[in-house]
This record gives sequence, C-alpha cells and structure tokens, in this order.
Amino acid sequence: MPDLSSLWWFFTASLVLLLIPGPSVLYVTGRTLDQGRRAGLLSTLGLACGDLVQVVAAVVGLSALVASSETAFSVVKYAGAAYLAWLGVKRLRAPDPVPAEDVPATPDATAPHAAAPARTPRLFSDGLVVNALNPKSTLFFLAFLPAFIDSGRGAVWSQTLVFGLVFVVVGMATNAGWALLSSLLRTRARQSRGFLRAERYVLAGVFFLLAAATLATGLTGD
Repeated sequence: MPDLSSLWWFFTASLVLLLIPGPSVLYVTGRTLDQGRRAGLLSTLGLACGDLVQVVAAVVGLSALVASSETAFSVVKYAGAAYLAWLGVKRLRAPDPVPAEDVPATPDATAPHAAAPARTPRLFSDGLVVNALNPKSTLFFLAFLPAFIDSGRGAVWSQTLVFGLVFVVVGMATNAGWALLSSLLRTRARQSRGFLRAERYVLAGVFFLLAAATLATGLTGD
C-alpha cells in the first residue's frame, strides 16, 4: 500500500496534469456543446471506465506487453483512431437540430424536428472505447505512474491499482467540471441559430482531431 505522502504527490501531479486541456477534455466539451450536459456527464463516466480498463491492463501487465510490441501497439493505435474517425463521420451525417420555437406543437411526420439525443448506452460506451483504446493512456501508465511505486511498500500490482484508481477518480472529477462549464457556455450559445448549425461540425472536428492525435502517438510518446 502506498504511503500517504506518495498518494498526495500523485494526486497533486494528476490533478495538475488533468486540468490541462487534453484529449479527454476535448472529447467531453465537444459532446457537451453538441448534445448537452447529460451527454457530457455520461461521456465522463464512460471515459472513467475506459481509464479503469487501462488501469487493470497495467496491473496485469498488458500495458507493458502492448508498449513493448510494435505490432500490438499499432493495432491499439489504429483501432482507436478508426473508431474516433467513425464517430466523426457519423456525427457529420446526422441532421442539423431545429430551434425549439420552430418545432410545430402538433406532431407532423413531414415537418422538421430536432435531432434525437444519443441514447445513454451509446454515450457511455463511446467514452469507454475511446479511452480504453487510447495509446497515450497506455504510455502514461507505463511512464508516469511507476515513478511513484516503491517496491518496499508491498506488491507492485496493488500499488499500481491504488494509484490508478486515484487517477480515475481525479479524471472523472475534472472532466465533470469541464462538462458543467461547457454546459453553461452551450446554454448561452444556443440562442444563436449559427451555433445550432455548427454544433455537429464542432463535435465532428473534435473527433477527427483526436483521431489524428492518436495516429501521431508513437512508442516514444511523440
């Protein structure tokens, strides 16, 4: 079990690192601006579970195996990039939302209507897959976390699990904060018709940007 001092320093370092806008922040803010606070918070939960998958992989040694194999690392990297690109294309193909005041009070099958919100399971699973297949997370748990491991404090796997869980909780808290902030900005911005038309392009652009960043990730962390 890590000592309190190590836990505190790891918590502080993780908080500083996660407060800096990165892939997870872009993903959460993009989802929130496009689909609202609920979508952002559900995406946050999915991302946290994706990080948890990475933690478990680090505990059992899968992260080390992936990082030590160029082929395995490439499979994870390209799978993650392809999934993000698919999400981007899917969002581009979705219809533009219609302002509430333009929606007729009486349902009409031929009238335009607001785009249906993404379902809860989809919002959660998208976030989970995005982080579970994020090669940057794999490299993080291999390059950053070991610096806090003390072999004299017990089994390495148990310390890795504890530090990993701390990281997951901190990440969930910071991403939720970004989601709430983005929700406030969205409430104001949605008064503009231009923003309503741009919503899907904003999120699609975020997905494509994250896909490009994933492809640029190498075993050296470049």
